[in-house]
Amino acid sequence: MLTFIPRFTAVRFAASMLALALVAGCATPPPADDKEAVAEFEQTNDPLEPMNRAIFGFNDTIDKALFRPVAQAYRDVVPAFGRDRVRDALRNLRSPIVFANDVLQGEPDRAVQTFMRFAFNTGFGIGGLFDLASEGGIPYHDEDFGQTFAVWGMGEGPYLVLPLLGPSNPRDTSGLAAEWLADPFNIWMDNTGRDWVIWTRAGVAGVDKRENYLDTLDEIERTSVDYYSAMRALYRQRRDTDIKNRNTIDKVPTPSLSSVSAPSHTSN
Repeated sequence: MLTFIPRFTAVRFAASMLALALVAGCATPPPADDKEAVAEFEQTNDPLEPMNRAIFGFNDTIDKALFRPVAQAYRDVVPAFGRDRVRDALRNLRSPIVFANDVLQGEPDRAVQTFMRFAFNTGFGIGGLFDLASEGGIPYHDEDFGQTFAVWGMGEGPYLVLPLLGPSNPRDTSGLAAEWLADPFNIWMDNTGRDWVIWTRAGVAGVDKRENYLDTLDEIERTSVDYYSAMRALYRQRRDTDIKNRNTIDKVPTPSLSSVSAPSHTSN
């Protein structure tokens, strides 16, 4: 039953993160009489900061040694037209997850929009390689289970930095696991013994996403006094914006195993 390993691993991963959240909930706050320290502690909501910073440093090292060079090579070798086709195809594959979360959040208009985009782009956009729906006035929007859990009233829990995946929290980590388990494409590939396709899709999505944020992340690191704190703040702002369905320019990527949540087409 090797075909169940990827999805089972996702569940175990989420359970581990939730266990960490419970431990973090027992972290000792500053003395009650130090109101300034208490206020800062509550605002940052980062009781695992020493561990998070260590993981952040590890991620940054791996990124500079591997992920960023690969993303830069991808940008240098593949023209913008080709990168746009990859991004459009990845977004189209993600449409069933977006549709499900539109429905679960009680957003019928957005659900209809997602369904129409998927049908139109799959039928007339060569399986989603071309985002003709956007050109026809049906813009792309993203939804995920982390956002749905927030709409349902689940608290975010303490800030977490996931190995290799980056900024997150227990709610969003649970959302990642739910997406990994519920994605129809993953289920299809899993049940037909083609797990390699799942991992290939995740790898391609990761490279595409990292390429999209090359300039943004370079600028954040260059201009911030504390790169870790800047990423933490921007991640929270980004997720708050996502949950409230506000339109904004992405500043920091959210963790994802197979999704693309980025601005529209590249211009490089």
